[in-house]
Amino acid sequence: MNDEERSQQAAMAAAMAAAEAAAEAEAGDKPDEGESPVAELEAERDELRDRLIRTLAEMENMRKRAERERREAEQYGGAKLSRDLLPVYDSLWRALETVTDEQRQAASALIEGVELTMRELLNVFARHGIEPIVPEIGEKFDPNAHQAMFEAPVPQTKAGDIIEVMQHGFRMHDRLLRPAQVGVSSTPKDQSEG
Repeated sequence: MNDEERSQQAAMAAAMAAAEAAAEAEAGDKPDEGESPVAELEAERDELRDRLIRTLAEMENMRKRAERERREAEQYGGAKLSRDLLPVYDSLWRALETVTDEQRQAASALIEGVELTMRELLNVFARHGIEPIVPEIGEKFDPNAHQAMFEAPVPQTKAGDIIEVMQHGFRMHDRLLRPAQVGVSSTPKDQSEG
């Protein structure tokens, strides 16, 4: 073997080594490239799954909220109209409260008509879940259902007792439409002095 052949063999060996190195490098890159699209697809899949789960949860929350709003609209939708009808009840109640026995005998048909109208109004209220709050004299003041219009010391009462009912209150299902307006006893003078 002469120098020329040796140099050709060396060149071939170098070329083969370079080709093998390039092939190895390319082979080394290919698994990375092969994993890279898989990793990208897995990341995209995870992101889409996360977005889908969030969207489903959001849709479920919207469905629940819409159902709750529908129920509330059904239950409380007439609250404004109901509040507008309360003065009608008040007028009928006051009219019946001021009737004397003599007037009742003289105008019994008229008074009976007013009583029937009042009963029918209360029946309509009841059909729509509206209940009157009718406090009794001597009952304890309840700030959740009553509104104190005045305080006065009244003998033989305890502080916080209702001493006068000025206006009935109303509740629609579990919501207060209007508190009952009442007068409340403060500490009576004879008890505070002793």
